[in-house]
Amino acid sequence: MHGEIITIGNELVNGRTLDLNAWYAAGRLAACGLTVTRITTVGDHPERAVSLLREALAHSRFVIVTGGLGSTEDDVTSEIVAEALGRPLCRDEEMFELIRGYVTRRGREMTPSLEKMAWVPEGSRMINPRGSACGFSMVENEVLLYFLPGVPDQMRYLMDRFVLPEILEREETLPVMRQRVLKLYGPSEPELAELLKGLSACEAEGAMLGFYPHFPENHITISVRGKDEPSVMGLLGRTEREIRRIMGSCVFASGNDSMEDVVGRGLKEKGLTLATAESCTGGRIGDRITDAAGSSSYFPGGVVAYSNEVKKAFLGVSEKTLQTHGAVSDATAREMARGVKERFGAGIGLSVTGIAGPGGGSRQKPVGTVHIGLASDDVTLSGKYRFWGGRGQVKAQTAMMALDWVRRMLYGYPFLPGV
Repeated sequence: MHGEIITIGNELVNGRTLDLNAWYAAGRLAACGLTVTRITTVGDHPERAVSLLREALAHSRFVIVTGGLGSTEDDVTSEIVAEALGRPLCRDEEMFELIRGYVTRRGREMTPSLEKMAWVPEGSRMINPRGSACGFSMVENEVLLYFLPGVPDQMRYLMDRFVLPEILEREETLPVMRQRVLKLYGPSEPELAELLKGLSACEAEGAMLGFYPHFPENHITISVRGKDEPSVMGLLGRTEREIRRIMGSCVFASGNDSMEDVVGRGLKEKGLTLATAESCTGGRIGDRITDAAGSSSYFPGGVVAYSNEVKKAFLGVSEKTLQTHGAVSDATAREMARGVKERFGAGIGLSVTGIAGPGGGSRQKPVGTVHIGLASDDVTLSGKYRFWGGRGQVKAQTAMMALDWVRRMLYGYPFLPGV
């Protein structure tokens, strides 16, 4: 089955916003064996959007449109659809009541701009009308039409939960489709593609691979379609095992698991607790750890030791170490890790200290230089890395690498090499 994607919004055509919706929808459709023949972006220009939608109806089996479903004057997708298909706008009472309830709970008044969101073309079916994210769909001349919000999180939720399953139900040739997501940290996307060239045998059998960057990690989607469940699951399992064989410990999770989930499970299994001492990340590691439910059982706490005074007073980093090696050094990272371990009485102490930028670097210690420390009852370790990108990117990579250190220590994997 083939289709196309249309994204609507002035912010897309003038470069203010990246078109992440088209990228995501195309990737998900392709991973399921569905063909996307065209992706078009148009500004808030009703005449051109009407023309595009009519063209899509003539050439596609399904069309996905994102954007223009809000309450502002430039949100005109419903009007565009009504004109293109010759269907009058009607108020969807279920959606209207949902909006009114939302407004009432927040002590606001219903306005014409809010009510506008409940007016959709005749014959529309609301997608997820009782949820916080919703859109609408319809069928025109046997073509499936989906109209989704432009907010990426909402669009992705509706795409995965409602749109994709419905499109696949209409695909009759290969009724069974299963998918698995593997998450990796370490290799870049080009390196992954090169390393996995040896999977040609699995791909020849019908396994489809998708490579998706989710900075600072990378995801591989394995999709298999077939006539029966046993053969589909067999090929899915063989492909996953082969990827894990090739990539080894760089595969850290699958499905909905995150790095912090994996680390949390490892700590529970070993009966260990973890305390953190963060400098350049400013608390980002602790924030990630506490994203996992039940983290209070293995995370007693952490400290943001941004200044040298806090490093000395709270973590016991010596003045001599700071004078001789500097705050950004292996020696300081090791003392921070030991100090936070002792302070919190934890089984493991984890520390990071570095230069996130954009200023503060030097020839010897350029921006992006980071040292990670890890202390247990048996050993104290440290390592130096050089991360690239802006301040936020350096902080994100540092937090990810630090958590990966804990994972690798827990499971006996070698650490990723530094500089």
